[in-house]
Amino acid sequence: MNQNETIGHQTSPTSRREFLKTSSAAALGSVLAANVGFPEKSFAANNDTLKIGLIGCGGRGNGAAADALAADSNTVLYAMGDIDPAKIEVGLREIAKSVTDGSRIQVPAERRFLGLDAYEKVIASGVDVVLLTTPPGFRPQHFKAAVAAGKHAFLEKPIATDAAGVRSVRANAGEAKRKGLAVQSGFCWRANTSRIDFFKRLHDGAIGEVRSLYHTYLTGPVKPMPPASNRPAGMSDVEWQIRNWYNFIWLCGDGLVEQAIHSIDKLIWSMQDLPPLKCTAVGGRQTPNHEGNIYDHIEVNYEWANGVRGFMAQRQIAGCHSETKDYITGTKGIGLLGSRRGAEFTGETTWHYEGPESESQMFGSMYRNEHVTFLRSIRDGKPINDGEHMCNTTLVAIMGRMAAYTGQEITWEQAMHSQERLVPEHLDWNMKLETPPMAMPGITKFV
Repeated sequence: MNQNETIGHQTSPTSRREFLKTSSAAALGSVLAANVGFPEKSFAANNDTLKIGLIGCGGRGNGAAADALAADSNTVLYAMGDIDPAKIEVGLREIAKSVTDGSRIQVPAERRFLGLDAYEKVIASGVDVVLLTTPPGFRPQHFKAAVAAGKHAFLEKPIATDAAGVRSVRANAGEAKRKGLAVQSGFCWRANTSRIDFFKRLHDGAIGEVRSLYHTYLTGPVKPMPPASNRPAGMSDVEWQIRNWYNFIWLCGDGLVEQAIHSIDKLIWSMQDLPPLKCTAVGGRQTPNHEGNIYDHIEVNYEWANGVRGFMAQRQIAGCHSETKDYITGTKGIGLLGSRRGAEFTGETTWHYEGPESESQMFGSMYRNEHVTFLRSIRDGKPINDGEHMCNTTLVAIMGRMAAYTGQEITWEQAMHSQERLVPEHLDWNMKLETPPMAMPGITKFV
C-alpha cells in the first residue's frame, strides 16, 4: 500500500535514498553521540540477526525499510506484504539501492504476501520486527496482531484515524510493555538533532514561559482523487478506496491527521507533551475532489488549562502560498522553526542552531535516527515504548478534526471517550463500501 508523505517543503524518495548512500555510518554515529545522546558504539556487535518484515510497500514503507537496514548492519529484510504485487517489486528495487550487500534483502517469492490479510502472513513468517506503514486506518489492527505475536513494531504516523483506534493502540502499547516489546512511532522530528536541541533549550526557559503557539502546514494536494470514470471495470469499492486512500477519512484521517500531525506533534512538544484542554476549529473543502470526503483546509484553536492557545493552520490546495513553520511566543522572546536558519530564538536569548545537521541534510537523517534508537533498544534489552506519546499526539489531531467537522467545541475528555468509528469493523475485499458524505459543520454530529 502506498504511503508517500511530505514533510515541510517536499522531498522525494530519490533525495532520501541519495542521502542514505552518501552519509557514512561513522558520520551518523558522531552526529548522534555529539548532539542527542544516541548510542555511539555499533549495536551490530550482537550476533543475532534481526529479521525485518515490511507491511505496506509504498514510498514511506520502502524508506522505513531502507532506514532500518542502514541503522543496524545486522538486520535483513525478510518478508513484505501489500495489496499490490507491483508495489512489492518496486519496493525491492528501491530498497536494494540503499544497501551495498544484496544478501541483506532476503525476500523470496514465498515471503511476498498479498491481500488484506498480508499483514498476518508477514507477522507469521518468522520476522522479529515489523514496520507498519500501510494507510493509517489499518494501523490499530496490524499493531494488535503484531503485539499478540510478540513482535517489535515501528508504527508510521498517525497511529489511527479515529478515537476507537487510538484506544486500541494505547491498550496494545501497554501490552507490548508488559511483554518487553519495543514500540517506535514515526514522529520523526523527535529524532531530528536541531529540533531536539531547540526543544531542550525551550523547556529550559530560553524564551521564558510559553504563552502562544502558531504552526503552519500549507501545501498542495498530496494524492488528488481521480474521477469515478478512471475506476477500472470490476474493481471493488474497497480496492478503489485503498488505492486512493488519501481521499477517504477512514483510511487517512484527513490531511490534518495524516500530514499536519507533524506540526501538531511539535505543538504539544512545546507544551512538554501536555494535551490541550479543548479546541474549536474551522474548515471545509474549497476545491472539488470527486467522491473523496476529506477537507482541504482546517485551522484549529487549541487551549490549555493555563490559558495558552495554540493555532494550527493546515491546507492542501494547489497554487497557494506554501509554508511549514512553527512560531512559539514566550514571555522573554520568540522561537522559530523552519526559517532560513532552521531553528532559532530571538529576544532576551538570541540563538540559532549551528550543529552538524543542516536543513539540507535533515531529510533522511532523522528517519534513520529513530530506527537507530528503536533497534538499539532491542539489542540492549531495554525496549523503547513510544505508546503514550504517539497516542496522545494522534488524538490531539483527531480532536481538531472533530471540531472542524462538527463546528463544535471539543474537549480532550470528549475526544478520549468518543465512540466514533470510521474504520469498517469487518472488511472484505468485495464488500459494498459506500462513502459517507462530506462533513458539514453544524449538521454533522459528534459521537
